[in-house]
Amino acid sequence: MTACLTMLLLIMVVPGEGRRAPAPVREAGPEISAGTWTLPAKPVPAALFGITINSSTGSMPAFRVGAARLWDSGTRWAGIQPSRGEFDWSVLDRLIDGARRARLPVLFVLGGTPRWASPAGPAGPYPDGSRTSPPDDLRDWDAYVTALARRYRGRIEAYELWALANDLRYYSGSMATMAEMTRRAARVIRSADPAALLVCPGMGRLWEEEGRELLWRFAALGGYDACDVAGIKLHQRTAADPPESMLELAATTDKTFHQAGIQPRLWSTGTTYDITLQAPLDESRARDYAVRFYLTGLYARYLNVERMYFYNWGGTTIPLQLQLVGRPPTPAALAVEQLQRWLAHARGYSCGQGMAIDLPANVWQCLFTVVEPDRRYEAAILWTHAGTATVTVNARTLHRLDGTESTVGPRDGLRVGEEPVFVELAG
Repeated sequence: MTACLTMLLLIMVVPGEGRRAPAPVREAGPEISAGTWTLPAKPVPAALFGITINSSTGSMPAFRVGAARLWDSGTRWAGIQPSRGEFDWSVLDRLIDGARRARLPVLFVLGGTPRWASPAGPAGPYPDGSRTSPPDDLRDWDAYVTALARRYRGRIEAYELWALANDLRYYSGSMATMAEMTRRAARVIRSADPAALLVCPGMGRLWEEEGRELLWRFAALGGYDACDVAGIKLHQRTAADPPESMLELAATTDKTFHQAGIQPRLWSTGTTYDITLQAPLDESRARDYAVRFYLTGLYARYLNVERMYFYNWGGTTIPLQLQLVGRPPTPAALAVEQLQRWLAHARGYSCGQGMAIDLPANVWQCLFTVVEPDRRYEAAILWTHAGTATVTVNARTLHRLDGTESTVGPRDGLRVGEEPVFVELAG
């Protein structure tokens, strides 16, 4: 059944408005659109709700998340291996132990060549002296990856084989060398820890043609053949842009992969380099955007996106904060936790937006079958990317992010806004 037909079963029209719901109550904001899809029902994976740990303390989020990524956490190659043959595992041990206690699967990011391995290489953006260049001798890379994979066999779920490999500020070598490093790391990790997942080097700058061309080049060199998953950086152009604008970037990146003749599984593993320079969001917008960051990832299922790693947890110089180390979770973090409660027993089967599913242009919807131990029901999450709109939903209960709920009549007009709501649909 198409998404449009599914919608006809769930959304009732407002009297006097024909088949289409009424126009938004106020200005709908910028026009954003995305593909509408219906696929076989699939559980919403806990690991969709990933987060990058930006702390070396070993502490983990005090709110519900599904996966941890280690970067900007004192775990770059330069810090772990200060000299050839010498390793300092203390910080990584602390983080791995913290993730184990929190029962979070770990994605470890390799990157940051030590100065001793590339003395003449360009310095990266970090104070540890790490280089953006590959090591002069790739056998040093092999030795590092071997020691890492052997030590953490069974404790690291997945390895992202570089951060921002198509950005000169993080990697200044050739794509041919990066593809070779990827193949070498894959051989080593699969030998030492066959169960580990391999995430190809994270690719950013995907709003830019040059960034996409370098991704295509890596693919043309066979780099993705060595991996289980492709790492990409989905983010808005600026932190103030609606999260749904990431779907345009996901679709553009998907075209690049198709041009390269591949269609890999995708994990979104980060954001843009200048995120720390952007203005903070107010509390209300931060809450809504944090939740919609993950909903956008869920919506992007039709483009093979499986996980979203929010950047970051623990950092202080970012426009949207979920929690500072040692402080309580922010309202945005608690809202993300509420979203996960809504979807803990949900199987998603359709997402759509706007007039393609007989909704106002600014309204988004994802549909689920929820199977709890004592009951089964259909549900929807509805929100706008800007402004408000009124729809009439064949519903019985409406849940909000603050944990409150209310009864909805079968023909009550439901005001939908930028805060997502969870609606239990009538049988």
